[in-house]
Amino acid sequence: MTGYDVIVIGGGPAGMMAAGTAAEMGASVALVEKNRQNGRKLLITGKGRCNVTNDCTRDEFFANIPVNSKFLFSAFSKFSNSDVMRFFESQGVPLKVERGNRVFPVSDRAADINNALIDYCKKSGVRVIRDSVEELIIREGSLRGVRTLNGGELGCSQCIIATGGKSYPLTGSTGDGYIFARSAGHTVTAPKPSLVPLVIEGKECAEAQGLSLRNIAIRVIDSDTGKVVYRDFGEMLFTHFGMSGPVILSASSHMRDPKKRYVISVDLKPALSLEQLDARIQRDFSQNINKDFVNSLSKLLPQKIISVIIKRTGIPYTTKVNSIRREQRLALAGLLKDLSFTVTGFRPIDEAIITSGGVSVNEIDPKTMESKLMQGLYFAGEVIDVDAHTGGYNLQIAFSTGRCAGKAAAERMGYYSYD
Repeated sequence: MTGYDVIVIGGGPAGMMAAGTAAEMGASVALVEKNRQNGRKLLITGKGRCNVTNDCTRDEFFANIPVNSKFLFSAFSKFSNSDVMRFFESQGVPLKVERGNRVFPVSDRAADINNALIDYCKKSGVRVIRDSVEELIIREGSLRGVRTLNGGELGCSQCIIATGGKSYPLTGSTGDGYIFARSAGHTVTAPKPSLVPLVIEGKECAEAQGLSLRNIAIRVIDSDTGKVVYRDFGEMLFTHFGMSGPVILSASSHMRDPKKRYVISVDLKPALSLEQLDARIQRDFSQNINKDFVNSLSKLLPQKIISVIIKRTGIPYTTKVNSIRREQRLALAGLLKDLSFTVTGFRPIDEAIITSGGVSVNEIDPKTMESKLMQGLYFAGEVIDVDAHTGGYNLQIAFSTGRCAGKAAAERMGYYSYD
């Protein structure tokens, strides 16, 4: 049996950070990845640009983690967003900060981030094994190594599970880590989609399919209580099934009660008050006074949504603008400030950016990411029951927990860093 100090299962951002960290400290490290290349999911994040982290304050960071944020206090303090930015720039990848404090590589290429992690592992001496881990080798209650599909047994006393969740299974996130965790006695919270497109009642979204709206505001409303559970501003997209886009994906993480019925209210003109919007509509109407209603809104709205709006107003398409009554005009303005859609469900977990659920944080030491149930077993990244909103927060979690696990595993083997 070939032996290593540390074996890392999974070559995504958390796994590469963990492997590189442990190897840099002097440990012999093998990273086992079943895909032909590392970081396949990382390459498609941020629409291929890779939102590396978020340049926000500590409090803002934790405010954007709706699930088990306290578990991350120690890992984040040891390897924060500032540390992540310094790390990648030290690896030769210049970064930039955009709207919402989102951090991207200056090149806008996710491949640059992925390559930096691959090079970090290579320079640190990580051995990458292209194989699929079938199971943990556990004898007499102790971790002994892993058994792979093609390579037989690989021995180790420290193993880091960084296999991701169940979202985007074509990139290799097929839930293997949950099976490994259960074999060691861990509790796994049932995985479900998070940061996922929404299915909307009716056919209106399909009518506007492909329309991307920028600089809109949304509210998520619990229709049972009328309470607003989330607000956001930014970009959204209409699809054949409903809605997607950054603000919608973030909104989905706040709809956690499957028994509740939620409504998405879209403000198409958040920069204008109701009175200002009515004045704008009056100006447009005065320039189109003899036209049909359907032909009077092209300066105010994108073409693809005009039909949806007109149907909602109840005003016939061919009504002349000069015959539209004041109360109808005010109702139109109100509709543009509160265009509501009923959510009927989520798209499948295959389409989710992040998996909610995973290995219970109650069974993991937050200071080291080591299992409380089995010495030498660690977890990093999305396999843990922690998830966040869009904006770079989830990758930060991967980097912080990966760094923490890699460092702790190396230290357990007697290697220490001096940073």
